[in-house]
Amino acid sequence: MKIIVPMAGRGSRLRPHTLTIPKPLIPIAGKPIVQRLVEDIAKVLDQEIEEVAFIIKDDFGPEIEAKLHEIAKNLNAKGTICYQDKPLGTGHAIMCAKESLSGPCVIAYADTLFKADFNLDQTADSVIWVKQVDQPEAYGVVKLNDEKNISGLVEKPKEFVSDLAVIGIYYFKKGEELKAELQKVLDANILHGGEYQINDGIKAMMAQGKKFVPGKVDEWMDCGNKSVTVETNGRMLQFIYEEGEDLVSESVKSENSAIIQPCYIGDNVVLKNAKIGPNVSIGNGTVIENSTIKNSLIQTNSVIKNANLDNAMIGNFARFDGKFTDISIGDYSVLE
Repeated sequence: MKIIVPMAGRGSRLRPHTLTIPKPLIPIAGKPIVQRLVEDIAKVLDQEIEEVAFIIKDDFGPEIEAKLHEIAKNLNAKGTICYQDKPLGTGHAIMCAKESLSGPCVIAYADTLFKADFNLDQTADSVIWVKQVDQPEAYGVVKLNDEKNISGLVEKPKEFVSDLAVIGIYYFKKGEELKAELQKVLDANILHGGEYQINDGIKAMMAQGKKFVPGKVDEWMDCGNKSVTVETNGRMLQFIYEEGEDLVSESVKSENSAIIQPCYIGDNVVLKNAKIGPNVSIGNGTVIENSTIKNSLIQTNSVIKNANLDNAMIGNFARFDGKFTDISIGDYSVLE
């Protein structure tokens, strides 16, 4: 099994945090989004992962590429780096990894996390993972036939088609079949809003009679902007805590402080006169003094003083000392 992860977008809605690091590398409950994504896919599939292909911009740099190789290595898989030089859509991004598009593979966009427990339908040519939603008109949804197989894809339907939204994770029994159809899309220059889309390749496969089935997930968590990323961090912490995993490092130095679970607190964090939690992630080496923090995400080596934070997101090597509650400040920022 191969996992292909398009992640060349910088994540403009999550600025300033994505000015210094790509969105898929933002940590959620102590791990980068993309790492949690591929680990959860591997867990659901329960199959050996042969390769993880990451599709990135060529300016991400060697440090990020090394981190991606490490993520693949932790799954005992080969890590492959592919480059997308222009933002020309999902179909174009996937074809930037066309050398990896063969055999069984999963394609997953690195801006979403999920919780699921299902077995792949071995008779299907493809599985499209979906989540039941309350407002299907805001999403791309799948259309089902009488056999409950997928017969079509509809983007933001004005009239009810189904309430099963596509979350951006796909399984293909033969990746080369998708590759062949997407190559036809590129050759014919089939564009939507100036972009090549994976849906055109999928619809061509459906027209050939390929069997597409839905794979339903229990939870679908977005990381699109600051507020939903903070919310996703909290939900992920809750799932992990309910599974019995303690995410508070033994090296935390706590003085007159309280931790209300669930929380992730990294190595060498210092807490003085602080109340932390619930639903808080704090990266390695951060110092927090005289503060109350809940429902927030703070990265590494920052200093937080005299704060009362709720729904806050603070980057690496930042300094904050103030009365604001709902804040978003990026790496190396100072607000005192």
